[in-house]
Amino acid sequence: MNLTMPVLIGAITGLGIYALVRALMPSKRSAVAQVARIDAMRARGAAYESAHRGETDTGRLGTVRSQVGRRVAEFYMQQGWEQRSLRADLAVLDRSWERFLATKVLLSAAGLFFGPFLFAIVWTLGFGSSPIIPVWLALLFAGIFFILPDVEVRRDAAEKRRDLRRVIGAYLDLVSMSLAGGRGLPEALMAAAEVSDGWATQRIRNALADARITGISQWQALGSLGEELGVEELKDLSASLALVADDGAKVRESLASRAETMRHRELAEIEGSAGEKSQSMLVAQLLLCAGFLVFLIFPAAMRVFQV
Repeated sequence: MNLTMPVLIGAITGLGIYALVRALMPSKRSAVAQVARIDAMRARGAAYESAHRGETDTGRLGTVRSQVGRRVAEFYMQQGWEQRSLRADLAVLDRSWERFLATKVLLSAAGLFFGPFLFAIVWTLGFGSSPIIPVWLALLFAGIFFILPDVEVRRDAAEKRRDLRRVIGAYLDLVSMSLAGGRGLPEALMAAAEVSDGWATQRIRNALADARITGISQWQALGSLGEELGVEELKDLSASLALVADDGAKVRESLASRAETMRHRELAEIEGSAGEKSQSMLVAQLLLCAGFLVFLIFPAAMRVFQV
């Protein structure tokens, strides 16, 4: 038993190190993987440049981070792990996919050392003596640290998507007013996007400007932006504009009704959030009252039972 446990710990540790090194080492790509890599790079070429603008890593740590990010991104691509929802969240936050993967891997590696370090502190206090505990702690903290960036990105992306939906509702009203003033649909879309300099209107304005360069229609550009950011409202707007683009009256009616629907949905979400907060406050008040009652009753109960 005394010999089996160290051998098991060494085998698990060696297997983990081998899997990590094997995942980060470059391997020979197949033809299918190479074609998929070229297509993926071509599809997100412009988005890649905008995401990396102002995010250049410097120093030795930055170089290591960039290399790790590229290796892990290539490994994901070879395995066919697209992670579309996560990529959409990163696109909303205007963050790089490679930097995000590097952060996950480096945090996971830090978790491998944090678990045994925590066990060493506990062991010096006289708690715990099993040699398998550091291994489980290392794996546990490595997994937790690996998941933490996903949780942060999804939380921040959900908040920015709520802001984007509010902007889209106001944007549709502006487009409808521009159409009522006699402008055509392309001019109305661009004019409404030039009203504000917020990040949401900038993304819409950039998408419409890219549509002129690439030669696609502006509603197709809005649909592509919705696909990139994971916003269903933009994709639905693109589909509806493609159906009624030639009829100005139908376009105005469609945009006005869609903006009104988005406002009602936002109002319902606000009311639901307020209801949840009210329930949370009620539970907190009940717990406070229960604690106060225990504070009042406990001395009397101690005297009655003579404890």
